[in-house]
Amino acid sequence: MSTIYSVTQLNNEIKELLDTVPGYRNLLVQGEISNYKAHSSGHHYMSLKDEGASINAVMFRSDAMRLKFRLENGMKVIVRARVSSFPRTGQVQLYISEVIPDGAGALNLAFEQLKKKLQAEGLFDPMYKKPIPRMPRKIALVTSPTGAAVRDMIRILGRRWPLAAVTLYPAQVQGQGAADSIARAIGLANAIGEADVILCGRGGGSMEDLWAFNEEAVARAIFASEIPVISAVGHEPDVTIADFVADLRAPTPSGAAELAVPDRAEYALSLRTLDTRLHAAAHKQIQHKQRTLEALQQRLETRNPIRYIEEKRVMLDRTADRLFAAFPAYLAREEQKLTLLRRRLLAAGRDGVQRRRLRFTRTVATLDAISPLRVLARGYAVANKGVRGAVITDASMLKTGDMLHIRFAKGAARCRVTDIEEEQNDGGKDI
Repeated sequence: MSTIYSVTQLNNEIKELLDTVPGYRNLLVQGEISNYKAHSSGHHYMSLKDEGASINAVMFRSDAMRLKFRLENGMKVIVRARVSSFPRTGQVQLYISEVIPDGAGALNLAFEQLKKKLQAEGLFDPMYKKPIPRMPRKIALVTSPTGAAVRDMIRILGRRWPLAAVTLYPAQVQGQGAADSIARAIGLANAIGEADVILCGRGGGSMEDLWAFNEEAVARAIFASEIPVISAVGHEPDVTIADFVADLRAPTPSGAAELAVPDRAEYALSLRTLDTRLHAAAHKQIQHKQRTLEALQQRLETRNPIRYIEEKRVMLDRTADRLFAAFPAYLAREEQKLTLLRRRLLAAGRDGVQRRRLRFTRTVATLDAISPLRVLARGYAVANKGVRGAVITDASMLKTGDMLHIRFAKGAARCRVTDIEEEQNDGGKDI
């Protein structure tokens, strides 16, 4: 008789059967990721499929933390997993412990993914690159304190530019936690704020050895640094994410030291060249000024104020001599003119007096002829009403008792009207 299973018994037995198969405990399965979802718990859920089938898969948080790249739908991968089932649903699925990109390596894929992400955010944009100071006074080294790279950088910095003070900010540059250590060292250098430039890097190694400089934490720490950063990672062919974000990339740690400071030997040569040019320019300038001074002295001699005054005095003396010599003749001419003018004035005066005298005589005769006194002298008289009253020309202007003032050719008299007579046209008289 057949055994009757509950669903739970059956699902548990299926799980036990799958778990007991040795070959199902460590499988390599090739496929394409689909239905991918990263849960907030840190677990990753997906399906693996090919042309003919698909199977559900899960990658727990503890395993997912070791991923160097982001999983994406459509990504071709090879997974290391075990086959089991989930008793509650009876669903057979893969439990993934490792994911390997099919074709490109995991690190290369992670590198390209992060590079694409940070580039889209603008972390590589040249507009954010800070200038490197030409002659830094303080330099910060973010690197391992025990590696050959730090010794090379300190040696080259001391040889090329011993004026700069070098401060080491120790950091782990390889292995688990290296990226966070580098980011903290860069942040500490900025917090102290004494450095003019930061050299961040390490010596050469494999891609795995240099991987800390491809981590997002280091890239963002470099981008956030207010102090210019020179990346100095590995050898010439090595390229890291830090190189793209840094303000300046150096091919090696030694190259970073050379780029960070000037060469004092070159500066000394430049100073000697400048000193020679300065002396030559100064000598040339002095000669030019000397020639100018000589020319000014010559001009000053020709325009000496004393000589100028003497020349003017001689000219004045000559002018005075000419004036004194010409003065008697000038005086004689002016005297002749004055005599002529006097004669003309006297003649004109006599003629004028005679003309005015004749005119006066005629005017007097005319006035005498028309003078009222002439009329009075012929026996006439002038009667006024009162001393200054109106001249009486008609008897009708008078009345009895009026006072009259009568003027004769010689003398005057006052009288009162006692009787008035009017002259009639027929020669008769009437009152």
